[in-house]
Parts: sequence; structure tokens; C-alpha cells
Amino acid sequence: MSARMYYDNDADPAALAGQTVAIIGYGSQGHAHALNLHESGVDVVVGLQPGSKSRPLAEEAGLRVADVADAVKAADVIMILVPDTGQKAVYDSEIAPNLRAGQLVMFAHGFNIHFGRIDPPGNVDVGMVAPKGPGHLLRSVFQAGGGVPALFAVHRDATGTARARTLAYARALGNTRAGVLETTFAEETETDLFGEQSVLCGGTAALVKMAFETLVEAGYQPELAYFETMHELKLIVDLLYRGGLNFMRFSVSDTAEYGDYVSGPRIIDDHVRATMRQVLTEIQDGTFAKAWIAESDGGRKEFERLRAQDRDHQIEKVGAELRSQMAFLNPVVVRAGEAQAAASGSGSKS
Repeated sequence: MSARMYYDNDADPAALAGQTVAIIGYGSQGHAHALNLHESGVDVVVGLQPGSKSRPLAEEAGLRVADVADAVKAADVIMILVPDTGQKAVYDSEIAPNLRAGQLVMFAHGFNIHFGRIDPPGNVDVGMVAPKGPGHLLRSVFQAGGGVPALFAVHRDATGTARARTLAYARALGNTRAGVLETTFAEETETDLFGEQSVLCGGTAALVKMAFETLVEAGYQPELAYFETMHELKLIVDLLYRGGLNFMRFSVSDTAEYGDYVSGPRIIDDHVRATMRQVLTEIQDGTFAKAWIAESDGGRKEFERLRAQDRDHQIEKVGAELRSQMAFLNPVVVRAGEAQAAASGSGSKS
């Protein structure tokens, strides 16, 4: 039986009527949640630290801003949108002491609940709405009248209203325009981490770099190697996005399709499948989460070393030069973790 998708008609906005939603954080996801909910008629307060550089941005957007503790006290629903590794500290110091019975504490990713870093009291509802897209897309698609699909889940229903309020939140965010799928905190967390590591970020980045290096080592021009292994990837992904593997294969040449069938399984073989299974096991048993938390708590030295190492990779230098000549791409330049573009939305991850 196929999974059920929930749409606007399945979510009653009255479930949030008269309630205040506190958005904790105003980065990529935070700004999109706050503005989309505000424009959907929800009473929103943004909770930020006193010295946060996001305060003037939120105020200029016409939003009410308060210290995190005050925002929690004023709210019926609290959506925590600070980075995963920073959530526990904010929760312990600013959110937990100010919770009261009947509130709904929400997340856009199940990491901290699933791995036991945050455990709200039993008289508080716990829910999740996890949009399947970055914040700037969540915002721009909403403004255009559409929506980004999302996952939703209820971890604890102390009031009997958690599911209705979570669906109403998804509707106000615009997600039910596209459809939302019900899941659990465990399923969302484990599949999200695995997807990022095996394909979306880790697998794709490693595959692109290795293919580029193989061509350059064989004596081909780096610029040509860039076009063949990175630049054209978007064209293929767009085909996959619209019509799956079959549409991609329908759209490319027969030569490319034949190469897909005979060479793809040689590159991504059973050894890769075994490694993927090991990666999934380490996600499921908490090994990855413990390592990432320890790395973050320890000052992120290895993380920063790896970031710098890849920032200076030849494909990045060649690509930056080529993209600078293609203004139609609206190229983005990333330096020391900060993204700058000629015309862009939020570049922040927090």
C-alpha cells in the first residue's frame, strides 16, 4: 500500500487559531518559517539572543522579536530552528525552564529528540515538520503560490491536539500545497542523515571529485573535466527531478544510456552497497551522532580541516573561474564558510 500524502484539505488552520508560534532562530529555515507563517495569518514571535545579528533583519521584515526565554513564555507553539549541535544548549538554558503544560515543542529535524539530547516534559506535545528543501526555496516557492513537500511526525501527544496543530503548522508553512507525508522522528532522522551522506552531499561530492581527478590525471584539460563531471550534473538532476530515471534515460543519447547500464554498476558496485549499509548502521546505532557531537563540542578542528581541504580542491578553483564567466548562473562565491551571490536569498545555515 502506498503512503498517504496530506494536503490543504487535510489540515485545519483553526487548530492554531488564537495561538502564538515562537520561531527560535532566524537563519535559512527560521526566516522562511517565520515569514510564511506570518503571511498565513499566524501570530509569530521570533526568539533570538540579545546580540544576534538577525534581530534587525527580523524586525525590518515586520516581525515581533524577543529574547528566547520571553518568546517561549509568550508562545503556545515553539519551533526550534537553531543548528542541530546548538539546540541542546539553547533548550536547556532558555527553553526548558520556561515551558508550561499544553505547549507544542516542534523541530524541523528529529536529531535531538531521536538521539536523546532533548526530552521535553511529559505534559508538553512534541511534533515535527521537516520541509524537503532549504529555507530560501521554502520561502520563494511559498511567495510564488506553491509549496515545498515535507515530512511531519508527532513524538508525544499530551493534549490530544498535537497532530492537528502539527498539520496546521505545515499548512501555514505552505507544505500541504505540495503534500506532506507522515513519519516518525526515528525514520526521518535516520533516512535524512543517510540520504545526505550516501547520495545528496557525501556520495555526490566524492563521486564528482574522483571523476574530475581521474580525467585530469589522464591528461585532460581541467576545464573540460569540470564541465563533464560537475557542470552537466545539474542537467541530469533536473531530468531526474521531473521524471525519474526513465525520463533521464529517455532524454539522453542511446550511447549515454548504454553507458549508464554497463558502467554505472561497475562504479557503484557491491562494495559501495556494503559501505552504505555500514554507514546506515552507524547512523542507526548513534555512532555518527556521538562522533559529530563530540567533534562540535571539541572545537571542530577536524571538521574545519576537512572543510579547508575541500575548499582548496582543484575542481573548486577551476569551477569558480569558469562560473565567473557565466553571469546567467548567478554564481555564488564561498569564502571561509560565507556565501556571497549577486542576487540571492539567505545563505545562512543557522
